[in-house]
Amino acid sequence: MNQKIILASASPRRAELMALAGIEFDVAAADICEDPLSGELPEEHVIRLACEKARAVADRVPGRFFVGSDTVVVLDGRIMGKPADEQEARRMLTLLSGRSHDVISGVAVLDRQNSRMISRAVTTRVNFKQLAEKEISDYIATGCPMDKAGAYAIQGGAIHFVRTIHGSYSNVIGLPMTELCEMLEQIKVGEVGNVCR
Repeated sequence: MNQKIILASASPRRAELMALAGIEFDVAAADICEDPLSGELPEEHVIRLACEKARAVADRVPGRFFVGSDTVVVLDGRIMGKPADEQEARRMLTLLSGRSHDVISGVAVLDRQNSRMISRAVTTRVNFKQLAEKEISDYIATGCPMDKAGAYAIQGGAIHFVRTIHGSYSNVIGLPMTELCEMLEQIKVGEVGNVCR
C-alpha cells in the first residue's frame, strides 16, 4: 500500500507548517459542508470536520495516512467563521478588539490500512490589543480578513493586533504541529520513516 501522508486541506498555511516540520506529504483538498450542527460545541465541531475531511479525501485519493484539520475562532462561546463581506469583517474585528478569544483546531489522522482514526482539539488563548478604527480599516483594505476565521491571520497583517498568546502558536495559524507530530507517531506513521524532524 502507498504509505504517503496526505494533507486533506487546500490551506497553504497548513502545508507550510507541515513542510517546516519536515513532513513529507501531498495535498488534496476536501470538499465538505463546514456549517456547525445545531447545539454543536466548538470543540465537537472542529473534530467532526477534521474527521470528515480526512475521510472524504481518503475515499478518492491514494495513500495510507490522511490528516484533516479545521480551525475556528471562538468569542464568548460562539464560533466566528469567515466574514461574508467587509462589513462583517469590521464587526468581527471590532468585537475582538481589546479582548481575549480562543482559537480551536480539530486535528484528525486516519490510517486507511486498518481504518483507525485518532482526533483531538487544541485550544490557544489569544488576546488582542485595543484596535483603532484606522487599523481595522487599513487591514480590511488589504483583503486579508476575507477568507480567515475571525477575520484575521496572525501570520499576516494582523500580527501587531496580538498582545499575548497562551498555547500553541502554530494552532493560531491553523495546525497545532506539536500535537500533530505526536498523533502521527501514535498512529504508527513513525514505522514507515521519519515523520517530523
